[in-house]
Amino acid sequence: MKKLMTRFAVRQTAAVFVTVTLLLANPFHYASIPKAESLADELRVLFIGNSLTYANDLPAIVEALASAAKQKRFVHKSIAFPNFALEDHWNKGDALKAIRKGGWDIVVMQQGPSASREGRSLLLKDTRRFAEEIRLKGARPALYMVWPSAARLLDFNGVSESYRQAAKEVDGLLLPVGEAWLSAWRLDPELKLYSSDGFHPSEAGSYLAALVIYEQLYGQSPVGLPARLKLSTGKKIEIPEERARLLQEAARDANEKFGK
Repeated sequence: MKKLMTRFAVRQTAAVFVTVTLLLANPFHYASIPKAESLADELRVLFIGNSLTYANDLPAIVEALASAAKQKRFVHKSIAFPNFALEDHWNKGDALKAIRKGGWDIVVMQQGPSASREGRSLLLKDTRRFAEEIRLKGARPALYMVWPSAARLLDFNGVSESYRQAAKEVDGLLLPVGEAWLSAWRLDPELKLYSSDGFHPSEAGSYLAALVIYEQLYGQSPVGLPARLKLSTGKKIEIPEERARLLQEAARDANEKFGK
């Protein structure tokens, strides 16, 4: 027994020595390694996009909705730069590095409206090459369908078609946010989903986008989710209750018709 206890003490000492050595060599990297047993309780999502992804802290709104609904913890990272298309992300390399590092369940891709023939062609090409990298690391690709500017409302159908084709080509998850905007306007044409610049989303527009994404990622209806949220970033989202219910119904309608 004494020899057994001695061997156990030696192993413990060695383990502590290795841990301390790793922390001293690279404390930030080592501290960031998640505990293996916690991964089953997390949904890990990487967002690749532009200002339509980071406006109003969209990923953090999804996180807050998931927390309020007591779902798996929503762990997310965004690689988003102003005016970036997927081709720009491919060339810059940051998104590829994050994908190849692994550890994601879903990788959400987003670029501009892409309603034109050229825009659609680029979206399809870059979705395919990103999807190949995403699949290699065991994650599923997803397409965050956006919307055209207020000056080009007739492009809504073209935007929807481009993103639906892209999702279909890679057997990806479709997040039909643009269609949810149309559903919301059918319920209330006066809804202000655009911000003052006529392109980026208002707070309500981002809340609606988050509802769509939440339902697609967690497989649960967004109806009944909170209208007031405090985000992990400290920002507060406050949507009037009646309007929030309408947006929730619009998100559910779009997901039922177009979600995959």
